[in-house]
Amino acid sequence: MGSVVKIMLQIFLICVSLLLSTSSASTIYDVLQSNRLPIGLLPKGITNFTFNSFTGRFEVHLQSACSAQFESQVRYDLNVSGIIGSGRIGNLSGMLAQDLFLWFPVKDIRIDDPDSGIIYFDVGFVRKQFPQSLFEIPRDCKADDPNSPAPELLMFKEGGRISENEVVLRPKEEEADEEEEEVVYRAFS
Repeated sequence: MGSVVKIMLQIFLICVSLLLSTSSASTIYDVLQSNRLPIGLLPKGITNFTFNSFTGRFEVHLQSACSAQFESQVRYDLNVSGIIGSGRIGNLSGMLAQDLFLWFPVKDIRIDDPDSGIIYFDVGFVRKQFPQSLFEIPRDCKADDPNSPAPELLMFKEGGRISENEVVLRPKEEEADEEEEEVVYRAFS
């Protein structure tokens, strides 16, 4: 009987330590800082968050989907999640970056060399670099208008293939007997 109690006590202590380790930071901004990431990667308005220190998995919940202005506009969904590691957020979902009037899902954020002052956003087929100084403080995030149309979103698989857009090939209008095709991208709703 004594060995059963010992085993039960050990299981209880393991469960308690796992519970405490998943939320040891007081804010998600503390988690970002402890992983060499600027706190301004996430906006103001976070209502709650979860973080598992063993896996690095995090999820933040915002008051509403919203947009913040940096060098370009960044849109945050109601929930943003990913895996935080030292100088990196991978498997990111819930964050879009605008470039040339198009929206691209941010898949990965990383800082290769902290002394460089550069942070990289990976949108699947290209990596865009920004000064880290843009992300020093959390930005105000303007709530998205629920009546506005969804952003035109381009998503790419490995190798540059379009995965969530309709691609339409059309012959160009006849200009000096040229026979070319035009690719039209339309985002799915």
